[in-house]
Amino acid sequence: MFVDQVKVFVKAGDGGNGMVAFRREKYVPDGGPAGGDGGKGASVIFEVEEGLRTLMDFRYNRHFKAKTGEHGRSKNQHGRNSEDMVVKVPPGTIVSNAETGEVIADLTEHGQRATVARGGRGGRGNSRFASPSNPAPELSENGEPGEEKDVTLELKVLADVGLVGFPSVGKSTLLSVVSAAKPKIAAYHFTTIAPNLGVVDTKDGRSFVMADLPGLIEGAHEGVGLGHQFLRHIERTRVIVHVIDMSGMEGRDPYEDYLKINDELKQYKMRLMERPQIIVANKMDLPDSAENLEIFKEKLEEDYPIYPISAVTRQGVQEVLFEIADKLETTPEFPLDEDKEEETRVMYRHEKGAPEFFVTRDSDGTFVVNGPRIEKLFKMTDFNREDNVKRFAQQMRSLGIDDALRERGAEDGDAVRILEFEFEFVD
Repeated sequence: MFVDQVKVFVKAGDGGNGMVAFRREKYVPDGGPAGGDGGKGASVIFEVEEGLRTLMDFRYNRHFKAKTGEHGRSKNQHGRNSEDMVVKVPPGTIVSNAETGEVIADLTEHGQRATVARGGRGGRGNSRFASPSNPAPELSENGEPGEEKDVTLELKVLADVGLVGFPSVGKSTLLSVVSAAKPKIAAYHFTTIAPNLGVVDTKDGRSFVMADLPGLIEGAHEGVGLGHQFLRHIERTRVIVHVIDMSGMEGRDPYEDYLKINDELKQYKMRLMERPQIIVANKMDLPDSAENLEIFKEKLEEDYPIYPISAVTRQGVQEVLFEIADKLETTPEFPLDEDKEEETRVMYRHEKGAPEFFVTRDSDGTFVVNGPRIEKLFKMTDFNREDNVKRFAQQMRSLGIDDALRERGAEDGDAVRILEFEFEFVD
């Protein structure tokens, strides 16, 4: 089964907790604080493995949770950093944030890596909080939470040349005779239900990768047939080879087929029509093909080269391969994100930063404080120690949360909730 788009959840490891400890060795007076820092949590890294061809593995495993860093220890011993989690993906995978749609990485080359979720740093032990005014602190931090997010993996086949055309026009047959690929070939529509790749070698020593894309039909850009599912794979190709059944055996007009397929490409993404296109008039060994080709040439308005071939008898195939190789030598790669114009200048604007917290009130009267900054501080606080509780209260005050609660009408004794933790507001 060919899987080319999937949504997965990734969670990087939290940092290890810092430790509160003191030196208590014989003959060592005034030992002082000796709590070590926690280790760094593991990041989730996606790495290209050229042996993979689909995203099939992600269909059954959609959650990736990396390991937490080791906690700090006494004698100022640092907790061990966790080893990053490396997830293998096939070449041509685009990783994007499922919520915002922002592209995180475009992974195309073997061994290429991208950090998708960054591990949290380790919490500091009490030896890091020692100061002249507080030489023996009982303060420590929990580890920083690792990043977590839903990401979308989208596979776009890496091919130099894409074969397009209606079902059963001979795309799979052409690929099978010019490469070592062995696509399924049968006398019915939609024999090809997944892109097939083949490496083509020309007789003059040049080579390129050709993809046989599943047959398009009218309305493919709107999700009709198989075309919508696989149209994305043509985005990476540099040359489009339009295969047409010139025999008209199935009662279709070759020129109408040509117009409909190009319209589907244009409707899907307008700039696909900027790619060089070669027209292959296939099945020229059959009756009526020569006559239909002459009619086709009369109707054709575009200045695309036309190559009459028979994929079965291999007549004219080498000429097509030479033309494709010539086109590839003069055609650059097309950017995937074609809708974004490159900025030619930089403009600096002063923009007000996003608020660090929000204060709302539940129907039961409880004040709710949330926001990424305060929630992160909350998770990194060990509330089992009084000094840590006092430090958290100071952090809330410095962020302006106390004043914000007063403005919302909070009074002494009112309940305040952060995440799942509730406490009393003390004025």
